[in-house]
This record gives sequence, structure tokens and C-alpha cells, in this order.
Amino acid sequence: MELLILAIVTIVMMAIGVPIGISIAAGLISTALLFDTTTLTFIAQQLYTGLDSFALLAVPGFMLAGSFMEKGGLSKRLVNVAEKFVGHQTGGFCAVTVVACLFFGAISGSSPATVAAIGGIMIPYMVREGYSKEFATGLSAVSGSLGIIIPPSIPFVIYGIATNSNIGTLFIAGFGPGIMIGIALIVVSRFICKKRGYLGTERKSTGKEKLQAINEAKWALIMPLIILGGIYGGIFTPTEAAAVAIFYSLFVGFFVYKELKWKDVFSILDTTASFVGAVMLAFAPAAALGAVLSMLGVPGMVSDLLLSISSNIYVIMFIVMLVLIVAGMILDTISAIVLLAPILSGALIPMGIDPIHLGTVMIVALAIGFVTPPVAQNLFVASGMTGLPMHKIVKEAFPFIVTMLVCLVLITFFPEISLALPTLLS
Repeated sequence: MELLILAIVTIVMMAIGVPIGISIAAGLISTALLFDTTTLTFIAQQLYTGLDSFALLAVPGFMLAGSFMEKGGLSKRLVNVAEKFVGHQTGGFCAVTVVACLFFGAISGSSPATVAAIGGIMIPYMVREGYSKEFATGLSAVSGSLGIIIPPSIPFVIYGIATNSNIGTLFIAGFGPGIMIGIALIVVSRFICKKRGYLGTERKSTGKEKLQAINEAKWALIMPLIILGGIYGGIFTPTEAAAVAIFYSLFVGFFVYKELKWKDVFSILDTTASFVGAVMLAFAPAAALGAVLSMLGVPGMVSDLLLSISSNIYVIMFIVMLVLIVAGMILDTISAIVLLAPILSGALIPMGIDPIHLGTVMIVALAIGFVTPPVAQNLFVASGMTGLPMHKIVKEAFPFIVTMLVCLVLITFFPEISLALPTLLS
């Protein structure tokens, strides 16, 4: 009965538009007042404990660094590098878009930010080169999803905190799935471009031009190496890496590229503060919810439910994958992680599922949610940038969404895609 009341109050509050953190808190308070299972004191303690995490500071840190680098002239230099290497091929500008999103995702850690930064440059460029505006927008929206898969990724940080998993290992595990999805998107886009007659640049860039582009973008390109190398080399923690990234991005933006202005800094700080406040408001009640659900034995119930359906681990993972896809369609990524990660990890890890593998499956599934209505944050960003109606963008994005779904199935059933690199490096 406790679980039923908790679920009803939380769901009703969310349904009428109350923020998810307040909805969860209302459900917890109702349960504490009506039953003896938990107390208001225990809930208050868990609210504090949920935020008392050094690792959680990495979230605003990486967001700040990505925003500083975007305003500091990073995006166009990354696009230029990608263009010099693949822009001459048929559908080459599609490859440029995907590769640039991979590069930028390794710095921003945010999917909507990647769409805004790279799409803002590539969509007008592709239209001038003869691509349809709808196609360019759809590809940019889907490619932007790579922003939360390629490390450092803010959702990976949230998942690591929620499940007590190693964030550095999660970052490394994101490379395999991210690169695989990027290659798949390039292959599919090339096939579509051949069919529609979308060509690349008239000539292939010379070796000198490629080296010049790399030299101009070197400060941006080495940033992920510093961050990930420092984390996995044991030089600093992910939270300390976020601080390093902030100071590095400020230095590059002010003194190297000289495109970052003080007015940009204050604007970015204001935006980031609002985002962090929303995350904390969701994360603290979610941490308390996880403790209460554990007290009520919910992870065990979920495990028993899954095993009652099938004892085959592949069938169980298929069900979990479907649940995550649906969750990504109706919840924002942070909310889905803080709600589902503790429950699913508590149920699946005892079955032998690696928590790092589960994390990559969860993040990739939720990345698809960025381009699947009704939430579809990437589609809203892309629509706002171009003025195109949502249904036209979805129509052109559909082949790429299917491509990501196929990749998700492979990642789910072949853990080596996620775990090979962490295993090798360890």
C-alpha cells in the first residue's frame, strides 16, 4: 500500500505539471505521514545525503566548460577540421556534421548544446550547398545526441552518482558506442545523399590545408585528451577534471582564440546556475526516493518480476531496453536517470549485468529520447533554430533514428562494444 500511495501522488503531481523533484517529494511526504515505513526525518536526511557528493560538482563544471568553449570560437574550428578531411566526399557535409558533433560532444557533454553549436553552423552551410533544409536539420538534431554519449557526458556523471559506479570508467565506455553510432549515421547519410544527388566540395583538401586546420583547432582538439587522460591516468578525479576544463576553456577563449567576452561569461553563469538548480531540485528528492524504494524492497520486486517473465538474460535486457526507450520519450534525461538507474541497477546487477554496460545502454537509449516526441529536446532546439515545423524534421530524421535504434540493440546484446576499451585500459 505504501508503494501504491507513493506512486499515485508522484504521478498525479507530474501529470498536472508540477516539477518532477517536487512531485517526488510530495509522494515521499505523503507516504511518511500515512505510514510508519519511513519518517520525515529520514527523508530530510536522505535529501541532504543525495546532494552531499563531491562528484556532483562535475555537472556544472563540464557544462560551464562546454559553454565557454562554444562562445570562445571552438565550434567553427572543429567544423573546419572535419570539412577538410571528409567534406569532398559524396554527402561529405553530412559526415562533417556527424564528426563535428563527435568532437564537440567530447567537450560540451550536452546534447542540446551540441545541436545548437554545430547545427547553427552546418545547417545554413548545407543548405547553401544544395541540401534540403529539412534533411540538414534532421541530421543535425540526431547527430547532436552524440553529445551525451561521447565523454565527458553529464548524464554519465549523474548515472555514476546514482549507482555508485566509477565515472571515469563510464566515460571510457562511452567511446565505443559513440564512435559506432557516428559511423553508422555517416554510412546511412551517404546512402541517402547518393540517392538524392547531394555532392561534396568540388575538390579534395591538400595535406597542407588539413594540417593548417588541425593547427588552428589544436587547442580544442587536445582538451578531451587532457580531461580523459587526467581522469584515467589517476592525475585528477572527474570533478577536478571539470575544474581543469573550466580554467582551460577560459584561457583558450580569452587569450588564444580571443572570442570570449566578459558579457558572455556572465550570461553563461546565469544559464548554468538555472540548470544546476533544476538538477539539484530533481536529484535530492530522487536520492531520497531511492533510499525509500530500497527500504520497501522495490529492486527485489523488479528483479522477481523480470525473472517471472523470463530467466533468459537477453530477454530481460530487451525488456529493459524497451522501458528505457519509452522513458526517454516521456521524461527528460536527468529525471529518467535519477528515477530508473537505482532501481534497474539494484535489480540487474545481482543477475550478472555489468553496471558499466547497463550505464551505456541507459544513456544511448535516453539519447534516442532527445529526438523522439513528445519530449525531444533536440528537435525543439533544431525547430527553434530553423523555423521548420516538427513533423517535417521528424520525417527527415526518421532513418537516422532507426539507425540509432539498431545500434542500441547491438550495444545491448554485445557488451564488448562498451566494455572492450575499459577492459583494455585497466
